[in-house]
Amino acid sequence: MDARIRHSGAVTVAPDTEQTGFALQGPRVALLIAVALITYLLFPTSAAVDSPIFEIGSVATQNVIAPFGFTVPKSMADLHEEREQLARTAKPIFVYSAAALDSSQAQLSTLMRSIAAAVDSAGKKNEVTAAVSAAMAHGLALTPVEGAYLARSDHRRALQDAVHRAYARWLPEGIAPSGALDDVQGELLIRRGTEERNVLADSVLTLGTLLRRARALEPDPNSSVADGLYLKLIAGLLHPTILPDPAATEQRRAVLRSSVDVNRYIVRAGEKIVGEHEVVGRAEFDKMRALHDAMQSTIGGDHGVRRVLGGIAYNALVLAIFGIAVLVFRPAIYRSMRALALFAGVFTLVLVVAASGAQLQPVRPELVPVAIAAIICSMLFDTRISMIAAMILAVLVGGQSVYRGTNALFLNLVGGAAAALSMRTMLRREEGYRFVLTIGAAYLFAALTLGLTLGWTTRQIGVSAGFGLLNAFVSVVLAMFLMPLAERLTGVTTALTLVEWSDLNRPLLRRLSLEAPGTYAHTIAMANLVEAACNAIGANGLLGRVGTYYHDIGKIAKPQYFVENQAGGRNPHDVLKPGTSAIIIRNHIQEGLDLAAEYHLPAAIAAFIPEHHGTGHITYFEEKARSGDGSPVANVADYIYPGPVPQTAETAICMLADGVEASVRVLQDPTPQRVREVVDHIVKQRIDQGQLHQAPLTLHDLDLIKEEFARVYASMHHTRIDYPAASGGVTSEFAAV
Repeated sequence: MDARIRHSGAVTVAPDTEQTGFALQGPRVALLIAVALITYLLFPTSAAVDSPIFEIGSVATQNVIAPFGFTVPKSMADLHEEREQLARTAKPIFVYSAAALDSSQAQLSTLMRSIAAAVDSAGKKNEVTAAVSAAMAHGLALTPVEGAYLARSDHRRALQDAVHRAYARWLPEGIAPSGALDDVQGELLIRRGTEERNVLADSVLTLGTLLRRARALEPDPNSSVADGLYLKLIAGLLHPTILPDPAATEQRRAVLRSSVDVNRYIVRAGEKIVGEHEVVGRAEFDKMRALHDAMQSTIGGDHGVRRVLGGIAYNALVLAIFGIAVLVFRPAIYRSMRALALFAGVFTLVLVVAASGAQLQPVRPELVPVAIAAIICSMLFDTRISMIAAMILAVLVGGQSVYRGTNALFLNLVGGAAAALSMRTMLRREEGYRFVLTIGAAYLFAALTLGLTLGWTTRQIGVSAGFGLLNAFVSVVLAMFLMPLAERLTGVTTALTLVEWSDLNRPLLRRLSLEAPGTYAHTIAMANLVEAACNAIGANGLLGRVGTYYHDIGKIAKPQYFVENQAGGRNPHDVLKPGTSAIIIRNHIQEGLDLAAEYHLPAAIAAFIPEHHGTGHITYFEEKARSGDGSPVANVADYIYPGPVPQTAETAICMLADGVEASVRVLQDPTPQRVREVVDHIVKQRIDQGQLHQAPLTLHDLDLIKEEFARVYASMHHTRIDYPAASGGVTSEFAAV
């Protein structure tokens, strides 16, 4: 497989060790079943056979018929409110007490006899005090003036007769206690024995009403003392004849509460709940929800086990489609368990959030973060795999019972596709804003489409689009947060990571520029060649440039042993044996790998270190080691680089650029024609040596690479005009004076 991803700029994972049969498929099938089982645990209903639930305001896509009779219970809040409303209609119950009249009359007679006896026994001088004390003994407080008035027998008889007549006239009608009717409006119920009578609360007599009416029977209208005593006696000795009965009232309210039906609807077997193409209302939604719950509660035994297995099988089948697609389109990714583990982890994350969002009422499919999976897959792999992952997740989530009948499938398809297609090579942080806006715009158009189709209000469309924009923002932010972990898990290097490692001020490159300046200059020149050639054939130019920056970092260990770093013509190899020199040159590969490990260089970049030489020969010292008659050297392995040969287009181009750049430097007159001849020679030589047989390059690619090398060198080695020496310029015959 081509190891470069031309769409996203990411570098693909290297497949795990070669496996076949059960060793290859077993772990992958187990991973698939694990994700299917997790999905079922998050959505513990059978998605394939569950009763559909369509959103309120949506158009039903199928007939929903009740397979059996069931009831739709009212919610506890609604049931409580309805019961209390009915209980408040209960009329307060009052009980008529005939004995209260007799008690009032008897207490009046007893009081008057006590006052008369006290006055008769006290004598003329103490009769007032005796009258006040006798009244006080019966709970009636009198002033001395009132006591003097009652000390006279004629006054007592007149007052007693007047109060008696008032009681006899109005108490049988019913007198309620003070404050008993303050909270009563409308009618109340008065019980007289076994009889009940509804009366208006305003028509029931109270003490105030009685006192106003009793003035007509005052015994001595011209005396203010008699007037006060008269009213004081009526009020002080009164026993109300209509008394509230709270227990009976509450019992009546309890009966009314219990009379409220706990069910909102009763659905018969075979009854149509909603028809195809009909708009779903609140009643239809409640019935579908109740049918769903009833179906779940009636499942048990062997049938329940089959239902669970069916639900897991449904999830596994949908996920298997994704696995097959990866196997067909990206077999190298399929062979990497680390990449498949990433897919499983991202899918599980989306499913967990979807299951949590399913607890909201109403369900908000706009909040299902399919975009997270699409973004991560696009940045790590490519748009095709990302698009497939988004579609599979949309189908998997939309097929769960809680999301069936909602717009989850459509919304998640649109949002996931927008995320997959918008995620290209990300080189700058501000590009995240573009991704958020693109995905948010997709949700907006999806909401607008659904709103026009289903007759949503402008507010409903705006709310749906707002949730979609929130999803886009959170998905992009969370995906960026998770990307470093995803790269570590899969071994994939994204464009953002490459940009970070392209900084020439990173410690390793700073060391190269200071400790091996000639190698550094050679590296920068090569990087231009490699990037241009990679871009020409559609390979990853950024990876080619950054990988080239680090391909010779091993020379930091012994920079003076490499010709580009040797100053003044002094060459330490002149005093070494050819074999020793070859080992030093050969070891810069291992020393480079050691530095790569020390500085945690990404694997895709570190691959340039051994692959840019492949298994080529260190020809200069190999030839030097040969005897005069051309006999072979004693240990050929010391004169061969450890390899491997280039495995990617980028490392292969780096190998070619390394040979071309070194060879062109020895040309005295690097004309375009001579440069092209050198390029052709180096490419042919590497092909003949078998260095390119594992690289994914076609003959057409090689032609494009050679053309690009020649073009770049032509611009690098352009001629300049001679500036007049008289004005201080430098000519071709320049000589310092």
